[in-house]
Formats: sequence, C-alpha cells, structure tokens
Amino acid sequence: MRTTRPRLRRFGALAATALAASLVLAACGDDDGDDGGSGSEPTADAADFPEGSTMAELAEAGEITVGTKFDQPLFGLVGPDGTPVGFDVEIAKMIAGELGISEDNINWVETVSANREPFIEDGQVDIVVATYTINDERKQLVDFAGPYFNAGQTIMVLESNSDINGPDDLAGRNVCSVEGSTPAENIRTNYPEAVLFPTGAYSDCLEPLRNGQVDAVTTDNVILSGFVDQNPGEFKLVGDTFTEEPYGIGLALGDTEFRNWINDVLEASYEDGRWAEAWEETAGAVLETPDPPQVDRY
Repeated sequence: MRTTRPRLRRFGALAATALAASLVLAACGDDDGDDGGSGSEPTADAADFPEGSTMAELAEAGEITVGTKFDQPLFGLVGPDGTPVGFDVEIAKMIAGELGISEDNINWVETVSANREPFIEDGQVDIVVATYTINDERKQLVDFAGPYFNAGQTIMVLESNSDINGPDDLAGRNVCSVEGSTPAENIRTNYPEAVLFPTGAYSDCLEPLRNGQVDAVTTDNVILSGFVDQNPGEFKLVGDTFTEEPYGIGLALGDTEFRNWINDVLEASYEDGRWAEAWEETAGAVLETPDPPQVDRY
C-alpha cells in the first residue's frame, strides 16, 4: 500500500509561463469580467500554502490535471469546443481556482470507471472528479475528499417498456452497466439472475438499449437523467433509487493534507453559494437543487 503521493510532473518553462498567467489573472481579480462559471477566481499562489504540499506544488506549476467523464450529460460531457462541461467540471474548476489556477490551465483527461484508480496511482492525473462513488474498497487504493453529491442507483428502459419497474424485475433480463462501476458490481452481487452486459462507458449502453440487445441500463440516477433529457421520447427511469452513491474527489492515497484542504474548499462553497450555483448552471437544468451532503473527514 503506497502512502505517499506521486511526484507531480514539472513543465519547466511552460509551468513558469502558466504561473505568470495565473498571477496576472489574480491581479485582475477585481475586474468586472465574467469568468464563465462558478469556479473561484484564481487568486492564490504557492506562498499561500505549506512548503512541499501538493497545493504549493500545483500553485507553483500553474496548472492541474483533472480526470473526468467525457460522455455523461449534466456531470461531465465534452462540449462542441472539445472542453468538458457539467457539475463535476464546475467542481474541478472551483478547486483549481482556489489554487490560483485558471480554467484555461486545467488539463482535462478522460477517465472511465475502470481507470480512475490507476490514473491516480500512476500520477497521470492530480485529482479525479468523475461521478466517483466513495467506498471502502476504493479507499484502499486512493483517498477521497467529499462527498460533494449523493446519488443513487436506478434503472433506465425504453419509453415503451412496461415490464420493468425495479431491480426485482431484472431476473432473466439483459442489463447494461459499466465494468468497474459500483452499479455493475451491485447487479453482479445482489441480482445474480440478471444477465449483466458490461461496457466501457455508459454511452455505449444506449444503442444496445435502442435495438433490443439489452432490456435495461442501470447506474446512478443523475447520470441516467442526463441521457433521458438528451434523448426525449426514447427512454425513461423506472422505480426508486436502490443504493446510496456518495460522489467524492479522488486523489493520491495518503495525501491527507491535500484531502483536508479540498474538504475545506467544498465546505466553503456550500456556505457561500458557489456549490448551488455550479449545480444550477449544469445539472439544475434538469434536476431540482438538492442540499449539499456533509463532508466525511475520515
């Protein structure tokens, strides 16, 4: 079990350029310009953080690499300009802003359910914000800040389907979910009479559902709500949620200082309204604004 965080990548002249850019933005923090989102205006620099901390290293580099989903409406979906948008993305921007890093200096890396832990362990990303459920098994490999949202597993079927109304109706049915996800493992473990159809991404489940290759898709309610909204008249959600899925921010195992700092940022955003603003600008277009969850400082 590794207990130290991986060495952050250094970018030489590029890092210095990015840092200078971030400091210029910080100096302009009182301008009336719109930053285009709910993320914090970048106002910090390395001297604001403990020497040698992840926060100081990221602030000095002037950039951060964030793993997120690219195919999930409302939370992490690549927009027309190639940049991901959604609630997860806004949470990541908020964290970057508190490090003095502008959103232009966020390096977005696509993560799917199966590669989130490896990307963190190998140092390919600094954090993962990707509908990432906190659980004890994953805590053996990575640390989590948060949760910043509580979701729950549910089921999506074709609009015309009247046979499936909950997980007990999945016996003998072909059910699509993503390998490496908690919803897939829940079906495999607790509903073994269902025939699991694993894929690499939830968007890969849509065409099999349309053509009858699978009877249902299951994952978190907010993810499926995005697909329903994106494809009006095709799909619907059925039944109540039947799990609890607290979404956390993944980071290197053992980096307690960074985890505590991110938790501080989250709690501050609950109080000052930035969290609610981020929700309303993204997932709030479809879903009601919930209360933010209590951070778990384990």
